[in-house]
Amino acid sequence: MAAYNKFNAFVENLAEKVHNLQSNAITCALTATANAPVATNAVLTDLTQISYTNLSSRVFTVTTSAQASGTYTWLLADLVLTASGGAVATFRYVVIYNDTTVGPTDALIGWYDYGAGSLTLADTETLTIDFTTSTFTIV
Repeated sequence: MAAYNKFNAFVENLAEKVHNLQSNAITCALTATANAPVATNAVLTDLTQISYTNLSSRVFTVTTSAQASGTYTWLLADLVLTASGGAVATFRYVVIYNDTTVGPTDALIGWYDYGAGSLTLADTETLTIDFTTSTFTIV
C-alpha cells in the first residue's frame, strides 16, 4: 500500500479533542482519480465518493491505541472490502475518516493513494487494506 498522507486539519482536530482514536467509528471512503483528496480537505463532504452499492462494510477495527515512553501508536486491523451482488465503482484513493466526531462532522484523518492505476472490484473480488506495524505514530 502507498504511504500514509495526513489531512492538515487532522493535527488541529487532535489538539482540540475532536477525535477519540480508541473508541470512535473509524471508516474508509473511496474516491476516484478525478476526485483526488488534497491535504487541505477537512471533512468528508469536501470529497466526492464513489457509490458503495455492492460493497461490504467500510468500518475499521482499532487494534492498538496506546502510548509507551511518550510515543503514541495507532494501528487499525486490516480491512477486507468485498464486492457482493455486482461490481464496485472504480476508485484510486482510500480515505480514513472519523464517523463519530464531536466537532466537525466526519472529520478526515488521512488517505492512501493506489498510484498509477485505479481499482475496480468485480463481483466477489476483494481488496485488503493492509496495515503492518502502525497506521501512524505520534512522537
